[in-house]
Amino acid sequence: MTEKIIILDFGSQVTQLIGRRLRELNVFCEIFPFDKVPVLDGTVKGVILSGSPCSVRDANAPQINLEGIKGKYPLLGICYGAQYLAHRFGGEVEGSIAREYGRAMLEVTDASSPLLEGVSTRTQVWMSHGDTISRLPNGAKVIASTDSVANAAYSFENEKTYAVQFHPEVFHTTEGSKILANFAFRICGCKGDWTPASFIETTVAEIKARVGDDKVILGLSGGVDSTVAGVLLNKAIGHNLTCIFVNNGLLRKNEYEDVLASYRDMDLNVIGADASEDFLRELAGVTEPEAKRKIIGRLFIETFEKYARQIDGARWLAQGTIYPDVIESAGIEGIASKIKSHHNVGGLPERMNIGIVEPLRMLFKDEVRRVGRALGIKEELVGRHPFPGPSLGVRIIGDVTREKLDVLREADDIFIKGLRSYDCTSLHFPSASDPRVEAKNLYDAIWQAGVILLPVKSVGVMGDERTYENPVALRAVVSTDAMTADWFHLPYDFLAQVSNDIINKVKGVNRVVYDISSKPPATIEWE
Repeated sequence: MTEKIIILDFGSQVTQLIGRRLRELNVFCEIFPFDKVPVLDGTVKGVILSGSPCSVRDANAPQINLEGIKGKYPLLGICYGAQYLAHRFGGEVEGSIAREYGRAMLEVTDASSPLLEGVSTRTQVWMSHGDTISRLPNGAKVIASTDSVANAAYSFENEKTYAVQFHPEVFHTTEGSKILANFAFRICGCKGDWTPASFIETTVAEIKARVGDDKVILGLSGGVDSTVAGVLLNKAIGHNLTCIFVNNGLLRKNEYEDVLASYRDMDLNVIGADASEDFLRELAGVTEPEAKRKIIGRLFIETFEKYARQIDGARWLAQGTIYPDVIESAGIEGIASKIKSHHNVGGLPERMNIGIVEPLRMLFKDEVRRVGRALGIKEELVGRHPFPGPSLGVRIIGDVTREKLDVLREADDIFIKGLRSYDCTSLHFPSASDPRVEAKNLYDAIWQAGVILLPVKSVGVMGDERTYENPVALRAVVSTDAMTADWFHLPYDFLAQVSNDIINKVKGVNRVVYDISSKPPATIEWE
């Protein structure tokens, strides 16, 4: 069975990053709310306590029973987790002594500590705390400090329990990955053998054992998640898998035909479901964003169900659910608000009385891409940007019409093709370790990009004529998981060329703007 590290989440906004950093080390991990601790069996190699927006001094601070964990499994407390260990076991945590937010210099005072082995004597870390550990519990000792926080890292003697006041999981802690690697390998004894190849082998075997000779249906979207899920299922059960690709009439230029052709080249059993007229008819005159989303979601389920019921003997519904969807749907009552309820196909499984198969539910997005490449899926599919479920329906501000869709498709096609063709190997990125450094073109350096058609008109001049047409906004962001995002600094020469091409080639557009808003406070999509 796969060895793993358990992460107990106290509501931190960066808990997922702990998991991502461990997965990058090929160490499998799972995240659970602090109040839903799983049964710890022989596969568990260690436990991590996350940060939290709460203070351990609050009357309603999250509490956890560590009786079966501390001293029995390797344990690492991060930020709130470090404060909780101190507070719970006889130390003292006080407020307003030495608040730290942002970068700090950590000085290692015990270089022999397994947690800090190989870490520089002085190294940058990222702090985010208002409370301070003023006194350690009996049997604990300091292993690192900052200029303002004496007990920035400590350990318990005679057991594998460690705590750090800073966040090793964030990018700004320059040797954070080394610290987490020390915990995983030196302290927990993990092998680091959780790779895409091992995931594929294990998952295919699990699908075969669970599904047997039953038929499975899968809704394909053309995106990375559903594509990788489809190929993985096809590897396990072959043509007992039927994929349904719904054309909602809101897809990008030539997307329906191109994606269907790509899937058939991959020997996937695919049915094309063209319901574009139904979607356009029901969206007519609807301007409110949430109303549009609900219409699109309802019609997708109805269309999918109509075609799914035509497949005799289908007993399983497959979905491209990934790990952030699972974590976001779980939430922590009273601490971390539930970000979204995740239902790829709404109540369809209950209505059709079929089971659910989610082969990617333990993977982050970048891991899905790695698995896709290991499966031999073409890079143009594996490397595709995320695309909103309501498609171009939420990139047209206001009501959706066939004419607006035609304008938006042409502008979007010019923008995306321009990103793919622009050589970015000479661009400067903040760090040599930045994953964008390896990108050959702008498209691969960007997390998500698209064009938004705005519901206003502006005056322009083309030739000797006055125009009164719509502007479009270009959007391109960098992110790791879409929880936060920053706008991408597109080169000026690229912006100039794309703007010129769109205005000259797309009838109905006479102005191009670039959205330089980050998330938060903005969102990636406009609706």
